[in-house]
Amino acid sequence: MNDPIAKVQQLAELIGPNLYLQAVIIAAIFIFIGKIADWIISGILGRIASRSTNNFDDQFIRLLHRPVFLSFVLLGLALAARRIEMPDTPLFITLGILKTIAIFVWYSTLNSLLNLLIVVFGRSKDSKILETGMQSLLHNVLKIVLVALTVYFIFLAWQIDVTAWLASAGIVGLALSFAAKDTLSNLFAGVSIIMDAPYKTGDFIILDSGERGIVTNIGLRSTRILTRDDIEITVPNGIIGNGKIINEAGGPSEQHRIRVAVGVAYGSDIDHVISTLENVANDNADIVRNPEARVRFRSFGDSSLNFELLGWIARPVDRGRVTHELNCAIYKAFKDNNIEIPFPQRDLHVRTMPQTES
Repeated sequence: MNDPIAKVQQLAELIGPNLYLQAVIIAAIFIFIGKIADWIISGILGRIASRSTNNFDDQFIRLLHRPVFLSFVLLGLALAARRIEMPDTPLFITLGILKTIAIFVWYSTLNSLLNLLIVVFGRSKDSKILETGMQSLLHNVLKIVLVALTVYFIFLAWQIDVTAWLASAGIVGLALSFAAKDTLSNLFAGVSIIMDAPYKTGDFIILDSGERGIVTNIGLRSTRILTRDDIEITVPNGIIGNGKIINEAGGPSEQHRIRVAVGVAYGSDIDHVISTLENVANDNADIVRNPEARVRFRSFGDSSLNFELLGWIARPVDRGRVTHELNCAIYKAFKDNNIEIPFPQRDLHVRTMPQTES
């Protein structure tokens, strides 16, 4: 990079001994180079990008050409300021301002590019970021890193010693880590949850404490769950990370199997009972056909033959409603088919009666 700059300065010296005229020539040359770079990016690369089927490269080109052009302009102004041999203090301030402008230009560009990448990955069907709910976390972390780098380069532009600042930040960070240990515990647990992916946004989960609901958001500090009563529960990630979570939407499919236990009286025709229960399942529109519903004779009870109807539903969230519908349908079907549902009975035998006084 130094050789082209030196050649430009030598070319400017050929104009004459006037330093201000040389500075103007240097600035004009770099503006011209910036225009050429802008034309290459917007024109040639833009036409190549327009032939693709996605819009990402088109938007990337639109984001890139402006900061590249401004970078050449700012570089030309900086070299022009050096060429006119300004005093040290005004030169330092001028170069600091130009560097700061360049830093903010590239910060704005990288921030827009970051937002574009998050949107593109979020829309991708094969994106693990979207499946695990990591999109928001990754976006926030990258923004923090980008801001930190921007501040660091601004310090370098103004020749501020960052060693003392980093040492102070380390001490402050250590103090904050002790003061906010619970928050940090939730933060690291949130990262662990997102990376391990025991559940994702939209899954139906059951907590150790018994709450059931749909995961609506996985954040840095907590996870939000919407229960069947339309009540939103916010659970710290530290609690979830150390507890047992049942994900009813996990596995290769979101289908969920429900079980309905029912007993019939001894002496009942078990083949008739099995066919009746199968008909009840087949008549319910929420029971999927693949895999098909089945009936199992589970055990001999004290006063009943115990059967279990097993059927699959498309979504775990419908379990309560479908179980209710099956219970009602089974009771009506047994009544229509004269299948008796027994209830516990006790026979009391009185051997002696207390004598009454006459």
